[in-house]
Amino acid sequence: MPFFRRKAARRTLLAAFGTAAIASQWPSADASTSGGAGLDAPAKKDIAMRLVSSAENSSLDWEAQYAYIEDIGDGRGYTGGIIGFCSGTSDMLALVELYTKRAPNNVLAGYLPALRAVDGTDSHKGLAPGFPAAWRKAARTSAAFRKAQRDERDRGYFDPAVARAKKDGVGTLGQFVYYDAMVMHGPGTDAVCFGGIRARARRHADTPADGGNETTYLDAFLDARVWAMKQEAAHSDVTRVETAQRVFLKKGNLDLDTPLKWKVYGDSYEIG
Repeated sequence: MPFFRRKAARRTLLAAFGTAAIASQWPSADASTSGGAGLDAPAKKDIAMRLVSSAENSSLDWEAQYAYIEDIGDGRGYTGGIIGFCSGTSDMLALVELYTKRAPNNVLAGYLPALRAVDGTDSHKGLAPGFPAAWRKAARTSAAFRKAQRDERDRGYFDPAVARAKKDGVGTLGQFVYYDAMVMHGPGTDAVCFGGIRARARRHADTPADGGNETTYLDAFLDARVWAMKQEAAHSDVTRVETAQRVFLKKGNLDLDTPLKWKVYGDSYEIG
């Protein structure tokens, strides 16, 4: 599994404000006027999850990642679950809080004080050695924990990304491009977070909603994404953009239709 995955430069922002506050600056899914078309469609959403999983977990089987957890040495503590919730970036804490609200006597509830204490750091204090095993147990045995992961993915990342993309007038591929950027970089407004990437792209090209060409704008967004990735040594490999998303864009596949073929970190993938 590649070590150079994960979310660039979102730790400070999420630790300071929390995922709920950050996500609230973007349009809600209900704010979209697209009627659920595009990446919201179940089949397209599954494709999105498989694409992200190829980069995050070197596998198309995203549903096998509920139990995934490890410290990948990127300064964000433990990384776990279907999109890589991190103990150092507030979203893992938000996930366990949601799970505990729904299932108070779960095996992770006792770790909430430690998760709050280490938020914003890479520390394992109060979490090691038992937390990873408890996480895996919850993923194996608790449907509520698996649903909480999906719900936090949607609330913090998927829904805001898709809603913003629709308001910018981009189609299914563009919605995925936004979602993948938000997963990796976080939904903040700093230069290397999603908001900063979008702002950088808009300095070079208008969104379709502003009268621009969709392909030209998405190309500018991917350029801005690559720039942001290269600001952190751990993200120096930009193949999840250049040999995946850029490939779809160059082929004119704005609807993200199958079949899809791409590479990430040199590994080849295909969805028929």
